Amino acid sequence: MSDPTQTQPDDSALLLVVDDDPIVADSLAELLSEHGCRACTACDGAEAMGILRDHASDPIQLIIADLNMPRMDGMELLKQVRKNHPQTVLVAITGYGTIEQAVEAVKAGAFDYLTKPIVDREILQTVERALRQQALMAENVHLRDKLSRHQGLGSMVGADRKMQRVFDLVEAVAETRTTVLISGESGTGKSLIARAIHERSGRADGPFITMACGSIPETLLESELFGHVKGAFTGAESDKPGKLLAADGGTMFIDEINSATPALQVKLLRALQERQFEPVGSSQTLKVDCRFILASNESLSVLVRDGRFREDLYYRINVVNVELPPLRQRGGDIPLLVTHFLEKYCRETGKLVTDLGDEAMRAMRSYRWPGNVRELENAVERAVVLSPRPIIEIDALPETVRYQKPDGSPGFRERRRDPGGASAPWDGKPLREALLEPEKRILLEALQANDWNRQQTAEQLEINRTTLYKKIKQFGLEELAMREEPTLPTPAT
Repeated sequence: MSDPTQTQPDDSALLLVVDDDPIVADSLAELLSEHGCRACTACDGAEAMGILRDHASDPIQLIIADLNMPRMDGMELLKQVRKNHPQTVLVAITGYGTIEQAVEAVKAGAFDYLTKPIVDREILQTVERALRQQALMAENVHLRDKLSRHQGLGSMVGADRKMQRVFDLVEAVAETRTTVLISGESGTGKSLIARAIHERSGRADGPFITMACGSIPETLLESELFGHVKGAFTGAESDKPGKLLAADGGTMFIDEINSATPALQVKLLRALQERQFEPVGSSQTLKVDCRFILASNESLSVLVRDGRFREDLYYRINVVNVELPPLRQRGGDIPLLVTHFLEKYCRETGKLVTDLGDEAMRAMRSYRWPGNVRELENAVERAVVLSPRPIIEIDALPETVRYQKPDGSPGFRERRRDPGGASAPWDGKPLREALLEPEKRILLEALQANDWNRQQTAEQLEINRTTLYKKIKQFGLEELAMREEPTLPTPAT
């Protein structure tokens, strides 16, 4: 084994070259030493494992190992490294005849593979990329440690001061019976906060019942919450208890309360004040013992001002207001959240994905996430499923993130230009509005191709003349049409 400490400073990367051909091993070690690394060698996997154990205080950062070796081959070495030294990166070396084996090694967790004979430029580029991955993995360990310190509220993650204040407020109100209003944009985690309050309360052993007003037809909202009796309305063929009765002894979480109908608001106000209600179509008063948590993705104070939400109900539910910040206001939590969701979806899919590459992480951090944490979670799940390597590259991210605009808002790849002219990228307009410009261009080109003969243009476009006239007027082409349309010659007299 060569001594890695003779020629290089202690703070340079420590690499291990493993090959049963000493000439290959020594030449690679010498090349790496000439380019600023400390390098040592081993003749097989068994010796390599001994060296890894001996360097516990000065860990090996990267291993370059031949796959075909005596005693312990490269595949077995890879398994042992991943099990006992997960922060060490391994690059496989193979002959041209065993590339399939090298591909299997990459699937098993190797960073990459190189084929013999080794080209200096290729090995140096691969080592540079692999050391970047090793640095990312070290940062990932730091993030996991940080994650464990900031994940004390169910599955909520956040080191940002705004989120820490939210966590503190949840802990303060959990043991009380106080009604809580959770406000925040869609996807910020309002339902998770509601469940965390319930699980920290004295009602944790009771039911946690949820109802989202925005996902239920207005005509069924009252029945869904309060229940109904047989014959209360068309289709009510039997008595049905509502969600509020099911929440007795526990917590009733009403999401999207901003979508509640005026009639539901009236009955809900009484339920909040007196803890009693009547099912739809019944005169029987039922009592319930539950804690109310409500959530809104709109400002209720604005809705009150605009006359779209009852003022008395607003003041009744706005006892303790937990405001969740949008993800764009706590960008420092993005790496923590990425790590959290990476671990979650690796467990669910069984895939071995450890980190995001530099470019992918930069894109994630600069994106504004209009869908908040929910959108980020979906992006990570997609990347885990699509990534062929342990490191997620930017091409595995959604198109809106990859091609985001300079301000971090969603972007899309520009469409290919066809031979007939340029096609502008979609700029976020609704479909009907986005289709107007190409429709106007097609109409104008058809009119010009037919020398502004409207009858011929209508026939070619397979529309009637009335529709054509309407389109000309819609796109402001009347003056141009009148100027350009040919006139019939005056008949000879």
